[in-house]
Amino acid sequence: LLSLGTGTTSEFDKTHTAEETAKWGALQWMLVIQQMTEAASSYMTDYYLSTVFQDLHSQNNYLRAQENALTGTTTKADDASEANMELLAQVGENLLKKPVSKDNPETYEEALKRFAKLLSDRKKLRANKASY
Repeated sequence: LLSLGTGTTSEFDKTHTAEETAKWGALQWMLVIQQMTEAASSYMTDYYLSTVFQDLHSQNNYLRAQENALTGTTTKADDASEANMELLAQVGENLLKKPVSKDNPETYEEALKRFAKLLSDRKKLRANKASY
């Protein structure tokens, strides 16, 4: 299973003072709660799937690819400008060079190549079985 995320912001790394949050209105709090819910949902889904694949001794058959530190216009889902598309392409290129996780030093590029080979080999195996 190749799980492709849409990315998250590093907004949760940002801290706010009590004085700052005391000035927030209902809309600001709703936006913060929505962001937290979306992030938690993404992380929980990844955690659940990762755990299931580990329990099945198939952890090499699951890969979640997602940039977790989007900033600026790359966080805008409705910005399809050429400049933003180029920024997002660069984010993807940079992600390919990053390690999959702290526990897995394999880069996303290496992992995707491994996945492609695995899928290709399985397709060939099914084709050979079907020809018998």
